[in-house]
Amino acid sequence: MEYVIEMLNIRKEFPGIVANDNITLQVKPGEIHALLGENGAGKSTLMNVLFGLYQPEKGEIKVKGEPVNITDPNVANQLGIGMVHQHFMLVDTFTVTENIILGMEPKKGSKVDIKKAEKEVQEISERYGLRVDPTAKIQDISVGMQQRVEILKTLYRGADILIFDEPTAVLTPQEIHELIQIMRTLISEGKSIILITHKLKEIMEVCDRCTVIRKGEGIGTVNVSETTTNELASLMVGREVSFTTEKEAAQPKEDILHIRNLRVKDVRGVEMVKNLDLDVKAGEIVGIAGVDGNGQSELIEAIAGLRKSEAGSISLKGNDITNLSPRNVTETGVSHIPQDRHKFGLVLDFPIGENMVLQTYYKEPYSKNGILNYKEIYKKAKGLIEEYDVRTPSEYTLARALSGGNQQKAIIGREMDRVPDLLIAAQPTRGLDVGAIEFIHKKLIEARDQGKAVLLLSFELDEIINVSDRIAVMFDGHIVANVKPEETTEQELGLLMAGSKKQEEGEL
Repeated sequence: MEYVIEMLNIRKEFPGIVANDNITLQVKPGEIHALLGENGAGKSTLMNVLFGLYQPEKGEIKVKGEPVNITDPNVANQLGIGMVHQHFMLVDTFTVTENIILGMEPKKGSKVDIKKAEKEVQEISERYGLRVDPTAKIQDISVGMQQRVEILKTLYRGADILIFDEPTAVLTPQEIHELIQIMRTLISEGKSIILITHKLKEIMEVCDRCTVIRKGEGIGTVNVSETTTNELASLMVGREVSFTTEKEAAQPKEDILHIRNLRVKDVRGVEMVKNLDLDVKAGEIVGIAGVDGNGQSELIEAIAGLRKSEAGSISLKGNDITNLSPRNVTETGVSHIPQDRHKFGLVLDFPIGENMVLQTYYKEPYSKNGILNYKEIYKKAKGLIEEYDVRTPSEYTLARALSGGNQQKAIIGREMDRVPDLLIAAQPTRGLDVGAIEFIHKKLIEARDQGKAVLLLSFELDEIINVSDRIAVMFDGHIVANVKPEETTEQELGLLMAGSKKQEEGEL
């Protein structure tokens, strides 16, 4: 038997769009098979067909050589197919074990045998090197740990074919490294993995073969050992892609953002930003590098008005904006591309067109005397959708129906269109493909060249080095170093982010 999964000539349509057009995917036993494509290319749709969440209009699916009809996820589970979704399907207030056994609870008489379940979860966790505490509550564990719970959920149900949908989109570099080790362990135990991604570095590191889809059509399957990142990138987007951002040297002018002695606490009341000083000038991009959890998020939220600061001052062009409301902050000339696009960036059940004016809907021409002018709103949205290449059936499509990358492009279009003095870009390319990343980097540099101050927060070190004019390294709530991108390396930044001192350069 050659293939564990065969998806032959699959076609899936939605109103006004063909998401999968005659796609074939064949997965061998014991391989990590990448499914590569741009945002909105149809990768997740194809895997949702395999997992039984969607029914295809045409095509055939075979599992281990046998034709099957996967009518829902329970059928997929019975066939040994498990899926780790991009947006986790977990109940925050439940424990790890309660989430894993949901719907498959072991019983002791009429009660759930939670002790037996915890023991089983512990055994599976140890076997695959997942190191998860079965009794911890989901709301108390990191995103990387939550993902491991999703993996455990599939293993508990006996999956031997695992689908990972963009598994590294929300992970830190260290968690990505650990996930790759986990995937290798799963393969050594006889599992097969389909990895939906657009991160070429990860494909080259961990995958055996790669199937490329573009705009809903299958482009072909290649052996990873016989290709390069450049070839994969051009297969994916249909043109040559530049991995280095072309830019002139920055011409910094006056201070736009001026922060002194800032102290900010997180939701638990723990001080995360400690007497921090930071300046960002007009015409420069300052990148903040740091391991997640060192106060970067709290810093960004304090500037944007989403979190109150305990002490210190934040001023914009000489005006004090400390602890203003989010709307007052944006009115003073700040645009914010938030880290969490679903929580802070979009109203998912609004049409994408209405999301494009969330910062300006109360102004003319979009409203007058409190009455919204939908004609003007959708006219504006249509222009931004075209300018920022947001792939959507129309401006009336609900935001939640767009792929993550297209949701991100919509937010960036909205925030940059307001011509701010300060543009805060927090994880602006998280979950985006190389073509979209190239586009967004160009837009950030355009904003800089128009004299804007840009504050970039990213956990991707190559992005920080590539795009920033100056890098501020954050560790334990402080800026511990200011370095120039051309005078540093990923290794040195990594050490500084872990708390090494800049003056110990001889020892680095």
